[in-house]
Amino acid sequence: MSKIILTGDRPTGRLHLGHYVGSLKRRVELQNSGKFDEIYVMIADAQALTDNFDNPEKIRQNIIEVALDYLSVGLDPSKTHIFIQSQIPQLTELTFFYANLVTVSRLQRNPTVKNEIVLRNFEASIPVGFFTYPISQAADITAFKATTVPVGEDQEPMIEQAREIVRKFNATYGETLIEPEILLPDNKVCMRLPGTDGKAKMSKSLGNCIYLSDTADEVKKKVMSMYTDPDHIKIEDPGKVEGNTVFTYLEALSCEDDFKEFLPEYKNLDELKAHYQRGGLGDVKIKKFLIKVINRELDPIRERRHQYEQNIPGVYDILKEGTKIAYNTAQATLNDVKAAMKINYFDDAKLIEGQIDKYKNN
Repeated sequence: MSKIILTGDRPTGRLHLGHYVGSLKRRVELQNSGKFDEIYVMIADAQALTDNFDNPEKIRQNIIEVALDYLSVGLDPSKTHIFIQSQIPQLTELTFFYANLVTVSRLQRNPTVKNEIVLRNFEASIPVGFFTYPISQAADITAFKATTVPVGEDQEPMIEQAREIVRKFNATYGETLIEPEILLPDNKVCMRLPGTDGKAKMSKSLGNCIYLSDTADEVKKKVMSMYTDPDHIKIEDPGKVEGNTVFTYLEALSCEDDFKEFLPEYKNLDELKAHYQRGGLGDVKIKKFLIKVINRELDPIRERRHQYEQNIPGVYDILKEGTKIAYNTAQATLNDVKAAMKINYFDDAKLIEGQIDKYKNN
């Protein structure tokens, strides 16, 4: 069986460090590993419209922003099919068919849906499109026969529900769909990078992001205002590293080479933590180190993005080609689904022949 990846992001804004350490960096590694036969990366504009239905221009403008971020981190169009979700109508058909396999109560129990409903203040009035998001995601995954779905831990309930839909479909109609496996970040810190304000999640809506396209000066400004240990008032005071956003970012992004180049008095992060915990190390020094670490990571990304920005028509051509490939793949899956459900009326020669014989004998 072919090994296929499906993953993606909603185009509600530029992508940030949380996306990068949680999924983007890993996608590039998987792309270059040679272990997968096909990789599909989706710009999920249709899903984004479920809670931005009244602002389609926002989604429209951010398609190119997400595409630029994808290309700038190293996704290669010769190895990865980057496509736009809304341009694959087969996904809508699959969602409609799968909706019969899921109960309302099961959707209501989905932890990811429950959390997102609270986050978006949808408690009193939930758009149906948003409520059925797990079904739509199952359509996305199965349309490309994805065997592997790299996501953050917050998406684990969504993948499990997709697996349930696959099992229910196959049990009802026969073995047709592939049951996907989730691939979580191998670094636990990267599963969910907190916002610069110390809140649990980096979020565009909360304004606590460091974007991949931020300039070096913008990174400096955001890091210098970053949440640390509120009780670490004086340099000589012992500090806490648990829940300290600066140290969380260093765990996710720094390596020993960073210490050799930017902070040679420490061999590694453990030594830096130990000094901070016993006192005598100020927040400013650590933040300045983090600024250098982040900018070293982002410098090549910024450079690639600048190059692609000079050829926007070329970027749209990449999206067009990736979408064409995705369209054909999804159509093949839809054909299989319709055959299994016995609604492929015009493609089933045996059905027509049977009807001819039936009425010939009457």
